[in-house]
Amino acid sequence: MDVLDPIRTKALDVAKPALSPRASAPQAAAQPLRLEVRWARHLDEVRQVQRLRHAVFAGEMGAVLQTPLAGHDVDAFDDFCEHLMVCDAEQGVVIGTYRLLTPAQALRAGGLYSDQEFDLGPLQAWRPRMVELGRSCVHASHRQGGVILALWGALAEFMQRNRLEAMVGCASIPMQYPGLAHGEGPARVWQQLRQTHLAEPALQVKPRVALPEELASVSTSGMSVEPPALIQGYLRTGARVLGAPAWDSDFNTADLPIMMRMQDLPARYHRLFLRASKTE
Repeated sequence: MDVLDPIRTKALDVAKPALSPRASAPQAAAQPLRLEVRWARHLDEVRQVQRLRHAVFAGEMGAVLQTPLAGHDVDAFDDFCEHLMVCDAEQGVVIGTYRLLTPAQALRAGGLYSDQEFDLGPLQAWRPRMVELGRSCVHASHRQGGVILALWGALAEFMQRNRLEAMVGCASIPMQYPGLAHGEGPARVWQQLRQTHLAEPALQVKPRVALPEELASVSTSGMSVEPPALIQGYLRTGARVLGAPAWDSDFNTADLPIMMRMQDLPARYHRLFLRASKTE
């Protein structure tokens, strides 16, 4: 695999959250978590990433993965992707990841993963300047802001170094929300976000497998449904929703098409991400 212009390995210190009330006492102060951010360099490291993905997607979310290797989330796109890793430097284990499909590798792969879920015809002119993000996950014990910030800082640096202009991908919403019928949660999220974060018509795409028709007219009155935290983060950084979600039956999720153009990244996030990527 060839990274266009990879970032060098980074080390970051992030305070660990308190695990119990006792941990807040002075004698039990939280120790900083030493993070190492790098691209997977060989197959063994890719396998570590795939094991984390399997633990999160299959173990936690109950996804039915079509994988040729037990205990690993492996698909046909992995061989074409660059795999970004955040590791606990002390333990030597992967605790967060993204995979990136560059424009050149997307041509070799025959398209983007998102092409399977959406008709991306309106994005054709963007393809030479657009990276696809996917398979993002963080270990359950490390879902504090520092790991996501480290990942996003590395992504921002990659985009800047390689003069790429946009990131696109599928952001998943669970089909089941507490207190709501199956599929009603993502339907409500979509109805809310189409009012506030929908991209301009020229960029809007259509799902190949839409949510069931009975969910199309779900009411947004009454209880408001919050999007998953990762989607909220994307939206704060200027990302736009490209259209209605697709239904992914294997993962049992509704996948929103999301696009973030670097030109839309607010100035404060430019500074934040670049500061994170330069921290040694």
